[in-house]
Amino acid sequence: MPELPEVETALKGVSPYLKGYTIEKIIVRQPKLRWIVSSELYQLKNVKVLDLSRRSKYLIIHTEQGYIIGHLGMSGSVRIVPHDSPIDKHDHFDIVMDNGKLLRYNDPRRFGAWLWTTNLEEFHLFLKLGPEPLSKDFNGLYLFRKSRQRNITVKSFLMDNAVVVGVGNIYANETLFLCGIHPEKIAGKLTKAQCELIAKTVKEVLEQSIKRGGTTLKDFLQPDGRPGYFAQELLVYGHKNQPCPKCGTKIQTLIIAQRNSYFCPKCQKKS
Repeated sequence: MPELPEVETALKGVSPYLKGYTIEKIIVRQPKLRWIVSSELYQLKNVKVLDLSRRSKYLIIHTEQGYIIGHLGMSGSVRIVPHDSPIDKHDHFDIVMDNGKLLRYNDPRRFGAWLWTTNLEEFHLFLKLGPEPLSKDFNGLYLFRKSRQRNITVKSFLMDNAVVVGVGNIYANETLFLCGIHPEKIAGKLTKAQCELIAKTVKEVLEQSIKRGGTTLKDFLQPDGRPGYFAQELLVYGHKNQPCPKCGTKIQTLIIAQRNSYFCPKCQKKS
């Protein structure tokens, strides 16, 4: 599924075509996504877009009347296309702008979302989210304090949105490999030094991915149609039985919280 760098890339790609322009109307072809498309969006017409932002993996479109909140789900993508572009069977949602363009949402699995709120601070899906990984609030001391008494794996800990948002499966795998920490290590046993290293590495991995335009997987393409390029630099994710780039040992996998975890058994010790 699209992870934080892919969503950030999508945000940067669509912003120039939305910010400062007016939404003429919204077309909903399939309201039954992960949650039913908010009814308020059907009536949204001739409303100016003031800004765009991101919270975790959610796209936020700031308008004069409130906030459109989009999530790409497992297989969703957004594109900027002309008004007269042909429609695909998985094109479920359009935001039609007054500049001849529209934002089109395509989602074969229909596990994304398009919602509406007039109060971003009290939006129910944001209330329990942890800090952004690229913010100053996410640091080694915060991570160490948060990990105390946590009897879960460090992999699950990093992917908990109440701890930190947006560190999905790919980037948790890459971070732990670079830190030399086994994904099954118990979070409560992390040292302060390990927490400092994890926080620093999470930021570096995500920033590098954003620079590369997001990770190319099965479903994600940038808004202009070009794929991301960071997948070429993944060190362990998807590399089962391939040699570790550090020591040559074969990369192994195990299932943690129903997700594949990739690691080097020599470079990443549990202790």
